[in-house]
Amino acid sequence: MDLGIAGKRALVCASSKGLGRGCAEALAAEGVHLVMNARGAEALEEAAAAIRAAYGVEVVTVAADITTQAGRTEVLAAAGEVDILVNNAGGPPPGMWTDWEREDFINALDANMLTPIALIKALVPSMIDRGWGRVVNITSQSVKSPIPVLGLSNAARAGLTGYVAGTSRQVAGKGVVINNLLPGIHDTDRATALDGGVAKAEGITPQQARTKREGTIPAGRYGTAAEFGAACAFLCSQYSGFIVGQNLLLDGGAVNATL
Repeated sequence: MDLGIAGKRALVCASSKGLGRGCAEALAAEGVHLVMNARGAEALEEAAAAIRAAYGVEVVTVAADITTQAGRTEVLAAAGEVDILVNNAGGPPPGMWTDWEREDFINALDANMLTPIALIKALVPSMIDRGWGRVVNITSQSVKSPIPVLGLSNAARAGLTGYVAGTSRQVAGKGVVINNLLPGIHDTDRATALDGGVAKAEGITPQQARTKREGTIPAGRYGTAAEFGAACAFLCSQYSGFIVGQNLLLDGGAVNATL
């Protein structure tokens, strides 16, 4: 299937590895030129070089913390006018409700709610002017089914979801489509870290923790960055124009819900 986005230009945040890289690779495979951002310069340059070699697209890299004003300014200056925005940032640390103070929530909101909103506000107006644009926000399955130890993430990502619900319907008539992708457990560094925490808490090995969690997923496994990226690319395609303000779960069936 030709997604109809060859020659478009995309900003993909936190794209040196994990789900962000999966999205960058899938877009590049469709002929989309990339602006890739991550905090770690070395990993970012390695990922960019691999994508250039594999797909022959233009790749601009910006090593900066997208969750800071300075980082966003640097990234936006390099990005210019893009057709596609993929918002992504690492999630806040796990813990208990008694652990978190105001500053913890402010940090979570800055990273997982206010940063995506700032990038939407900065880049969507030019998409509207050109009559075409796509925004995909990588959030979490916790938006549908809150995860007790990820209360900071639950709160921040739910806030972004509410913002997108209204904003997406205001810009859809201008040719700009905004949706959210809600990952469950994928085989990424984040999953490895969470499994390590469970292993330490329960006195088991990380592999045992992973096997235990795989048993809670109807698909019986963790997701891959490649299949996540493919879903992202579809939401950025010429075929997604009638999908507006939706929250698409990619969780192997882990969230047991009718709607």
